[in-house]
Formats: sequence, C-alpha cells, structure tokens
Amino acid sequence: MMNQENSQASTLYVSDMDGTLLGSDSQVSATSAQLLNQAIEGGALFTVATARTPATVVPLMSAVNANLPFICLNGAAMWDNRRRDYTHVEVLPDATVQHIVDIYERHGLHPFIYRRHGHLINAYHYGPMSAQESQFVAERQGLELKKFVLDNPHYRHVQGESAMLIFSMLDYERLRPVYEEIKASVHCSPVFYHDIFDNTAGILEIYAPGVSKAAAIKRLASQVQASRIVVFGDNRNDLPMMRIASHSVAVGNAFQEVKDAAREVIGPNTDDAVAKYISEKK
Repeated sequence: MMNQENSQASTLYVSDMDGTLLGSDSQVSATSAQLLNQAIEGGALFTVATARTPATVVPLMSAVNANLPFICLNGAAMWDNRRRDYTHVEVLPDATVQHIVDIYERHGLHPFIYRRHGHLINAYHYGPMSAQESQFVAERQGLELKKFVLDNPHYRHVQGESAMLIFSMLDYERLRPVYEEIKASVHCSPVFYHDIFDNTAGILEIYAPGVSKAAAIKRLASQVQASRIVVFGDNRNDLPMMRIASHSVAVGNAFQEVKDAAREVIGPNTDDAVAKYISEKK
C-alpha cells in the first residue's frame, strides 16, 4: 500500500464548481481558497471541471493557486491560467452547427453559439431571449475573456471563429423536444439538465462528439501521471465523471440520484466541504 504522501501526490482531485465548490453566493469562500492553497502547496493535484467558460472561471478561481489547467465548457476546453490561453479545444463542425440551428428554429427558438476568437470567446445570439437568458447575459457583461454579440443574423457562421458550444436556458419542458431531436439526429454531445437555482428551467449544452468532463479528466490524469482520480459533484451532468473516477464524492446538497451514485457523501457546498475533504487527505 502506498504511503499517504505518495497517495496525495498521485491523486488528481477534480471538483465541479456551481453547487459543489462554490458557496451559496456562487463564490469560492476565503476558507476554501486557504485550505486548497495549503493542499496544493503540499503537493496536491487539484483542478475544476465545469460548464463555465474561462471568462467566469478565472475570476472565481483567482484566490486559488491552481497548478493545473481548468477543465471548462464541460470538457470542450482546457484553460492554462498561467499562459492565459487554451491548451486544448474541441470544436463543432460548421455543418453540425447549421443542422442544430435548423432544429432550434423549427421549434421557434434561437440558441447562443460560443465561438473561440484566439484566447477570447464571442457569444453570438439572434432573436428574443428568455428571462433566464437575459439575466444570464446581464450578469456576464464586461467580462475580460468573453463578449456577447447579440441580434446578429449571421451567427450561424463566422469566418475564422470555431464553435465550441451551442447553449440555451429556457423552460425545461420547452427545451426537452429540442434536446430529444438533436440527440436522435445529430452527431454531437448534448447535455440537458435542470438549473440548480430554478428547477423549472432547463439548460441545454451541445458540444463536439466525445466531449465530456469524464473524457477531459482522463486526458488530464494521463498528462500528470495520476494513478487515482477523486471527483466531487452535485448535479446530474456530473454523473459521467463520477463513473470514471477511482472515488466519487457528492456534496450534501446534491440531487439524490447523484448521492446514490457516489461512493461517499460529504457536507454541503455551503460548508467548504470539498476543500475540507482535500485538506484532510493531505
């Protein structure tokens, strides 16, 4: 059996952010940052895996001295904060984007299309937005690494910019048929789940084929030669990464099916539970 020090150094810890690492104020608390930094300084390998883009991950993680790339966009991108650029990106082919937008429009809807422009993201949208989407945009205006380009009728194709994500946030039941048609007819990786802050709202994210937090975590574990993977999550979209982990941990506020799937359940996200867990394993 390997000793505790070697176990810590060869274990990759990966946490979801919203509802897991972040508290009720959607921030990394000072306590969590302090505990994580102590663990990292002691040799722990730690990063986050999130649906968020670097535009919000970077400021949220600013107090954590992360030593590994952030897994963003549910695994479609890896962001190296020291280089301030992407190290890996999976893109949606233009033909796939066109097919998906056609499906949305047949249902009277328009998605956001997130396109990479160097180290930045241009988030395109055309037509009316839901109340949830309008709030989403309002809360993210002025970000350093992401710019919203609204009411752009040419959002289907932008020369020189690759699509990484097609995204929408609407009433769950209104989005369901869009998700089901895309899942049945398009070669891609759709993720559909309830918003943790509003159970009536659905979030639909569409990525390139093969994209998932799980695939990105396995790639990163290979790169850092980790022999063990420990993941933390709260929502249904965390289930795939829990299945590939050596040890899966659900926070106390997680959906019941996530708790049922996890090997261990710890305290809630409001109690710095993830950071405490990693710190105690040091």
